[in-house]
Amino acid sequence: MAWSGAKVNGRRVAIVGGLRTPFMKSGGAYKKLSALDLAKAVVNELVQRLDLEADQVDQLVYGQVVPNPHAPNIAREIVLGTPLPRSIEAYTVSRACATSTQALVNAAHAILTGEADVVICGGADSLSRPPITYSDPLTDALMKANRARDPMSKAKAFLEVGPKDFLPNPPSIKEMSTGLTMGQSAEKMAKENGISREAQDEFAVRSHRKSAEAWEKGIFKDEVLRFPLPPRLEEMVEKDNLVRPDASTKAMARLRPVFDKKYGSVTAGSSSPLTDGASALLVMSDKKAKALGYEPLAYLKSWAFAALDPSWQLLMGPSFASPKALDRAGMRLSDIDLVDMHEAFSAQMLSNLQAFASKEWAKKWLGRDEAIGEIEDDKLNIYGGSISLGHPFGATGARQVLTMSNELARRDGGTALVTQCAAGGLGAAVIIER
Repeated sequence: MAWSGAKVNGRRVAIVGGLRTPFMKSGGAYKKLSALDLAKAVVNELVQRLDLEADQVDQLVYGQVVPNPHAPNIAREIVLGTPLPRSIEAYTVSRACATSTQALVNAAHAILTGEADVVICGGADSLSRPPITYSDPLTDALMKANRARDPMSKAKAFLEVGPKDFLPNPPSIKEMSTGLTMGQSAEKMAKENGISREAQDEFAVRSHRKSAEAWEKGIFKDEVLRFPLPPRLEEMVEKDNLVRPDASTKAMARLRPVFDKKYGSVTAGSSSPLTDGASALLVMSDKKAKALGYEPLAYLKSWAFAALDPSWQLLMGPSFASPKALDRAGMRLSDIDLVDMHEAFSAQMLSNLQAFASKEWAKKWLGRDEAIGEIEDDKLNIYGGSISLGHPFGATGARQVLTMSNELARRDGGTALVTQCAAGGLGAAVIIER
């Protein structure tokens, strides 16, 4: 695709609005709900809030990191499970923690090429309702028993299955290529980059305080829906339940390391928690938005993805994707008014901030003579991030873009860089402007 800055073929991608559910700790308020349940609720409410005629929607692109094997194309199931016209084409994407960023970029491609004018995009995940698998011996026995024609043959299928083979296998958040979990990789980065326990705790407290302040100021009020809980729909959740307004470094210091219990520094407090939630964005061509009478919150200016060796430093993706997005926008980091970086772990955040500011790092890993640039504290994650708000894998990117778009609208101008690290050594970055 031939594109320059914010436009392709004279078309521009407008972010018209968005919405998300409250983010809830997994196993809590949403324990009886699937990612699809959350996604349908947020998409349906978004269409209603923006008073959008459903037949105006050309496409729905949605993501999920931990898929439901019974409904792998969550995007299509959203269309079929809401009042949206069934003629809307829909498909599902996945790019780990950058999944809803991928959904946004795919929507942008469709708009910029003229394939679509109005697209709903986003993502959801529920770690309360993950798909549970079983051991290979038990799976083989079940398949063999299913093919058997008589009770005796069915019983014989299980003769070679041991007691341990009956134990379920929940999804594991680890790299297939390295065998390391996300937390173990963050621990590795903390050691290799000299990130202290104290610095990690301080960053986690910063995240909670900023998120708590944002809720107090009403920043999230209009971008988070009131969610009625089944079965009676009488109880409502209205706020993220992971934010701790009373967070302190003293309390953080009492937490024990989780991933390296003897020599480690990464704790549950300095990690993004397992979270359930969904988010969605409504994007349009600028001309369509104008024709329908919408005032865009912001416009998509550029994007970029990057990849690195997971066995090195798994979560350094923002430091590789961000300079690409800046180059494509014809900008330097100093031109950016706000930066919102996904907080997988304090150690990951501090490692990336260190890399952004390092001329030596840029020369070694990017082949550049100058550092990407130091991110000033008052520009970074001004309303907290995933450590405090929570991290439903598929929903985080759209959550970040929505908050930054609303902030640019409040300021009536400016630019924001939104970036994530992701499993597999991936990174994503988008730049939005108003």
